[in-house]
Amino acid sequence: MNIKRNGIRVGAAVAGAAAIMAVSACGGGSSSSSQTITGEGSTAQQKAMEHFGQVLTDNGGVVLDYTGSGSGDGIKKFLASDVDFAGSDSALKPDEVIKAKTRCGGNDAWHIPLVAGPVAIAYNVDGVSNLNLNPTVLAEIFNSKITTWNDPAIAALNPGAKLPATKINPVHRSDSSGTTDNFQAFLSKAAPAAWPYEHSKEFKGNGGSAAAKSTGVGDTVKKTPGSIAYVEWGFATENKLGVAAIDFGAGPVKLDATSAGKALDAVTFKTPGSKDLVVDSDKLFASKTPGAYPLLLTTYEIVCSTGYSNSDTAASLKSAFTTILNKGQDGLSGIGYVPLPDAYKTTVQGTVDALK
Repeated sequence: MNIKRNGIRVGAAVAGAAAIMAVSACGGGSSSSSQTITGEGSTAQQKAMEHFGQVLTDNGGVVLDYTGSGSGDGIKKFLASDVDFAGSDSALKPDEVIKAKTRCGGNDAWHIPLVAGPVAIAYNVDGVSNLNLNPTVLAEIFNSKITTWNDPAIAALNPGAKLPATKINPVHRSDSSGTTDNFQAFLSKAAPAAWPYEHSKEFKGNGGSAAAKSTGVGDTVKKTPGSIAYVEWGFATENKLGVAAIDFGAGPVKLDATSAGKALDAVTFKTPGSKDLVVDSDKLFASKTPGAYPLLLTTYEIVCSTGYSNSDTAASLKSAFTTILNKGQDGLSGIGYVPLPDAYKTTVQGTVDALK
């Protein structure tokens, strides 16, 4: 565990877990007026939470304690009232919505999409520095229908490339994962004939190898020639992995802040006018806008709209999330996330302001 002088503390109790504490900038420890807010879940937003923790340290007031353990675990902890909010890469299921209402004292839980980051198709193939794929080929790779890197379907998307006969090792998440849920939802929307499975936090494809959490996936691909995986952009760049360009229907699109931001600009919500901001991922994943990269995770902080047993919790969540929506956006693109567009931020801020 490393303790920095500015008061932010980052620890890893288990693989892929991080606890981030942002302490008042007024001194070396938290002041008596500081309120701690606790969250757990999505490892996709783990690096963003570390960044937000630093921002809160610099601005003082609220202590943020977040553990990256996976979306499934985060939701379980939230429903059990063990944490103030869950970090999740996918929305609550209908049965979880009912349980959340009980946890919130009979009040609704809201989804606040506070972090957005693209899912990279990361690979480790000797001699291949540029790689183009499309949703159908991706689906067949992760369903073990395409098994070598020089398969004709891959070669057709990469004319002139020297593709090896190396066996493909598709790597998926072994744990309950919102990233897996979103990736499979994307495949079922963009390549339904090649991916006949219902999307789920558990991987439904055939074959390949599994690794726990985003850190484990990135590390496995780095160490295993011939591997390919779906993983958050920040973990791909951290491990210096190749990142495939994807042809969503209007030509190959390289993943960068511009292409991801273009897709985020077009995000809509399932229930317009509602304070519960569940992204319409079907429309997002079906997008074929030229130059846009719509394979995005819009990860949620799941909170009680009202009903916290500690009356200070909602006020502290409002304060922290407001700082994150504003000052917290600077520097996100450098760690694999997409700064939120102004119109999107305005909508999210409306939900944050309504917490009580």
